[in-house]
Amino acid sequence: MDITTDTQKPTPSPAPRPTTPGNKSAARGATRPGDRIFLGLSRGSGILVLVIMAAIAAFLTYRATLAISEDEANFFTTFEWNPSGVPAEFGIAVLAFGTVVSSIIAMVIAVPVAVGIALFITHYAPRRLGGTIGYVIDLLAAVPSIVYGLWGALVLVPHLNGLYGWLDQYLGWTGILEWNGGAPRSLFTVGILLAIMILPIITNVSREVFRQVPRMHEEAALALGATRWEVIRMSVIPFGRSGVISASMLGLGRALGETMAVAMVLSPTFDISPSLLDPGGGTFAQNIASKFNEATVMGRDALIASGLVLFVITLVVNGAARMIIARRKEYSGANA
Repeated sequence: MDITTDTQKPTPSPAPRPTTPGNKSAARGATRPGDRIFLGLSRGSGILVLVIMAAIAAFLTYRATLAISEDEANFFTTFEWNPSGVPAEFGIAVLAFGTVVSSIIAMVIAVPVAVGIALFITHYAPRRLGGTIGYVIDLLAAVPSIVYGLWGALVLVPHLNGLYGWLDQYLGWTGILEWNGGAPRSLFTVGILLAIMILPIITNVSREVFRQVPRMHEEAALALGATRWEVIRMSVIPFGRSGVISASMLGLGRALGETMAVAMVLSPTFDISPSLLDPGGGTFAQNIASKFNEATVMGRDALIASGLVLFVITLVVNGAARMIIARRKEYSGANA
C-alpha cells in the first residue's frame, strides 16, 4: 500500500520563545543592562576619538591660517625661518626634507633588522634564549627619548667618524654619501638613532604576528620537504606581511614625530645639502621644540603651521598603510 505525502500531517512549528524582562528580542540590540551600558561606552569612546581629532585639526588649521596669511614668502618652498622679522618670511622646505629623509633612513635600517630579530626569536632561538631576547627588546621600548638623545650625543656621534670615513671612501663618488670632515651631526646620524629607537616597536609587533601563524601551515610545508628557511618564506612571511606593514607604520609614526633625541644630535641649519653626511638640516618636531619657548605670538603660529603639515603627513602615511594592508590581506594567509 502506497503512502502519499498528501495524507501526512504537517510538522508543527516550535512555539515561540516567551519574552521575559531579562530575555528580549535580539532585534532590539543589547539584551541586558550591562550590554547596553558597554555598547554606549564603546560607541561614545569611538565618537570621542573622532571629536578630539577634529578639534586638533580645527585648532591647527585656524592658527596656521593666521600665520600663513602674514607670511611674505612661499610657505612650502622657502629655505628660511624668520617669522618674527619685518616682513615675516618662513617656509618648511628644509623641515619637510629633513623629516622625510631621516625617517626613510631609519626605516631602511630598522625594518630588516627588526623582522630578522622577530623571526629568530619565534622560529630559530631556543625558548629560553628567545624569551630573554624578547625581554631585553621590551626594555628598550621603555627607554625615554631623552636618554636616547644623551646616548646619541655623547656616545654615538663621537664614534661615527670611522663609519663616515668608510662611506666617503667607497661611496663618496655618489655625492649622497660624501663627507667633508665635519662633525657627524647630520641627518644620517639622526636616521641611525631613530632606527635604534623604533627597533623595539617593530620587533615586538612582528614577533607577535609571527607567533600567530597556524602550526598546520608550517607542518604542511615541512611534510613536503621544505627547509626551515623555505617554511618561513612560504608560510610565515606571507601570513605576517600585513602585520609587519602595520608594525613598520607604527615605527614610522614615532620616527616622524621624535623631538628631543633629534634636537640633541642634529646641528640644525636651514639649508639642504646634497650629502646626507654633511652637518645641518632640520625636522618639524626638532624645530618646534627648539624654537617654541623663545618664539613670539607670530612665531608660535608659524610653528603650529609646521605642526599642521606634520599632522597631515602622519595621517597620509597611516592612510596609505591601511590601504596597503587592505589590498594585501587576501594574499597574507590571515583568512586561511
